[in-house]
Order: sequence, then C-alpha cells, then structure tokens
Amino acid sequence: MGKHVIVGAGQVGAHLAERLTARGHDVVVVTRSGSGPDGVERIAADVADRGRLTEIAKGADALYNCVNPKYHRWVQDWPPMASSFLGAAEDTGAVLVTLSNLYVYGPVDGPMTEDLPLAATGTKGRVRAKMWDDALAAHEAGRIRMTELRPSDYYGPRSTDQAYIGETRFVKPLLAGKRVAYLSDPSVPHAWTYLPDVAEALAIAGTDERAWGRAWHVPTGPAVSTLEVAERLCAIAGAPKPRVSETPRPVFTALGLFSPMLKELRETRYQFDRPYILDSSAFQSTFAMAPTPLGDALETIVAAYRETAGAGN
Repeated sequence: MGKHVIVGAGQVGAHLAERLTARGHDVVVVTRSGSGPDGVERIAADVADRGRLTEIAKGADALYNCVNPKYHRWVQDWPPMASSFLGAAEDTGAVLVTLSNLYVYGPVDGPMTEDLPLAATGTKGRVRAKMWDDALAAHEAGRIRMTELRPSDYYGPRSTDQAYIGETRFVKPLLAGKRVAYLSDPSVPHAWTYLPDVAEALAIAGTDERAWGRAWHVPTGPAVSTLEVAERLCAIAGAPKPRVSETPRPVFTALGLFSPMLKELRETRYQFDRPYILDSSAFQSTFAMAPTPLGDALETIVAAYRETAGAGN
C-alpha cells in the first residue's frame, strides 16, 4: 500500500479518498481551507505554491489533480496551479493523475474518442488543452509520469450545484414535485458520467502503470436525454411526473449579465444543443471496468435522497 495525495475535496475528491482508503492506502487530502472527508489526513495549502505542494507530495505514489477553480477564473487561476502540479510531480516522482473534461475537443459530430484532435477554440477548452500538452511533453521528456481522465458531465450522490442533473438543481426539485429549468432542449441525448465511476477510474489510473502516458475517457453509459433521466428518476422514487423546461436562449443570455457562472456557460452550451456522445471503450476494455448502469445509479441516488430527507437536511 502507498501514499496518495488528492488535491480537492469536492464532488470527486471525496469519493476518490474513500476508494483509496478502502484499498488500504494512506490518503492525504489537500484544500485551501484544510477541509476534507473523515479518515484521511487533511492539509491546508495553496496549490499554486510548488514548494509547498512538493513538500506534501514527498514520498507519494500518486498525486491527483481534482481541484477546480471558479469557472470564470480559469484563465487566471489554472496556469500557476497546473505548473505547480507538474513541478511537484517532477520533484517527487509521484504519478500525476489529472481529472480533466471534454472541453478540449470543442464541438464534435459523432462519438468522442481519445484520438480526436484537441480542436477547442473556446477559452476554457484551450486552457485545458494547454495543460494536457504541457503534461504530455513533460512525460515524453522523462521528467514525470502522468495520465489524464476525461469524464462527461457528472451525476450521482453528493453532486454539487455545478452538476446539471445533480442533487441540488435536479434531483431534489424533481422529487419534491417542482419544475426544473434546464440549460437547453431536455430531449437531446447527452452522456452522463456517474461520480463513483469517476473516482474508481482515478483510483485505477493512479495505481496501474498501463494508464500512464495518455488520456482516457471515464467509463460512461449510453447517452440519454435529460427528460428520460428525469422520468426514470421519478418513477423509481414514486414521485410525480417530472416537469423539465428549456431555458430560452434570450433568457439564458440575460441571466449571464448577473451571474459569472452562467455567462461562462455560453461557451459550452453547444454540448447540450445536439447529441453529446462519449466513447469510453478504451478504458473499459483495458481495465475491465464497466460504467454503472443508469438504473442502478438512480436507485442509489434516490436512496441517498431519502436518507438525507429522513435526517431532516
């Protein structure tokens, strides 16, 4: 068993810490505030400080980048943090495992595979592409060992308000019989990645050298529409028929004037205006990991919702 350092204790980092702890590893969780799940060592640190991150990661087998700056500050905040991660990986020899996303490809017709060109023209996509290029160059030069995992949009237990079909903005309102406003047409098929599957894939990537030196798509089920997810969720929970309505584009644009987050989402709305399909067969076949079936995931989500509701939260 080894030492694993996770930077970020959000909707992915906490799940990953649990996975690695269950495997018997010593887990350190790093956040700016020192927060994190129980059962692990928690450290407060500025991730952009290479010296401090190197000190924390000394002796680690793997260093996981699961942090995410505020959406509207990617251009300012990601470069120094990404540089710090590369430096710490080089200084310590820890495998750098980066949790990324699909922005790097830009608009794509058909299923997304890992061999697609990084053709994004949007700001956030280019930031992520630069991070990948720099990490790959360092790996090929022999300075570090690294891998990158790219999931689609998250859903699952303990998802935050940043998740389009997460607990806050989707599950709780629907199961309470309320209407949900959706970013685009809710009948368009979209790939959704289950949070526990993201954590499992990261844990594999940090401990299996076959993962190193390339990017992988996290095991993700067939694309389904948001409306279908809502209908199946409510059927499992015995909730009223779901009401999911599209936010008109002019309204969405106007809301962006008051919300930095919504303003930034205009860049990636293309993902929801047409089918968004992810091919994760490479990871699935290499590591014998299948995505959690949607029905099983929704059963778990409903059970977690009822447990939380029963606790009065």
